Amino acid sequence: MSLLGPVEIRNLAEKLDIRPTKKLGQNFVIDGGTVRKIVRIAGLRPDDVVIEVGPGLGSLTLALLPEARSVVAVEIDPVLAAQLPLTVAEHAPELADRLTVVLGDAMRILPGDLPQEKPTALVANLPYNVSVPVVLHMLETLPSLRSILIMVQAEVADRLAAAPGSKIYGIPSVKAAWYADVRRAGPVGRTVFWPAPNVDSGLVAMTRREPPSTKATREEVFAVVDAAFAQRRKTLRAALASWAGTAAAAEQALRSAGIDPSERGEQLTVEDFSRIAEHRG
Repeated sequence: MSLLGPVEIRNLAEKLDIRPTKKLGQNFVIDGGTVRKIVRIAGLRPDDVVIEVGPGLGSLTLALLPEARSVVAVEIDPVLAAQLPLTVAEHAPELADRLTVVLGDAMRILPGDLPQEKPTALVANLPYNVSVPVVLHMLETLPSLRSILIMVQAEVADRLAAAPGSKIYGIPSVKAAWYADVRRAGPVGRTVFWPAPNVDSGLVAMTRREPPSTKATREEVFAVVDAAFAQRRKTLRAALASWAGTAAAAEQALRSAGIDPSERGEQLTVEDFSRIAEHRG
């Protein structure tokens, strides 16, 4: 099996008349060392079913195939989706039967759109413009996912992995923490992409865990999170007034949950938000 090099990737794009677009957030990985690093950090098992979002020209796909039982590649671009099996057949013919390509938008993919085998790992170079919604959608709709390793914009990586008390801790941090333990898994330079983006990238690793023990539903907890950070400079008493109905009702819910009404959302854990949701009047 051979990985795609920078020249092969550019030649393939030229052959397909593919011009990476900002609209689709396309930045293709052209460095073999980077894709091998991603696969190594992902820590895949031989029986893993990997879902890859936005495989592009297939550089990461080729590195994933030897390490997993199968790879399901979700691609929104019909030209790229049609080419991927041909690329794998050329570079790794012995692994071609492990690949399934699903043409579709990862933001709308549901379990019924995928092969019968449930995906256990998400490994992807996610488009910058939809990275957080995609990963949260995957965590919500694919409970079989036990691990995630994604490459995203460095700022997004920091936000996803941020801890309470940090200035960049916010909605993505809390919602990701509902589903998983999240950590930064390393930096990625700009030169490994074509075209090179104007920002740095980073790897984020997630390990699925049980959500907080709470009587509130996920939707109810996330409604509190959205309200708390919609006006993040305000105290929780003020920020949650519309959610609770009045500032007084917000204060009562907060005190019942054991939270100081003068705190701000960035101080709270996902467990704190879950308790608040339980005490809505």
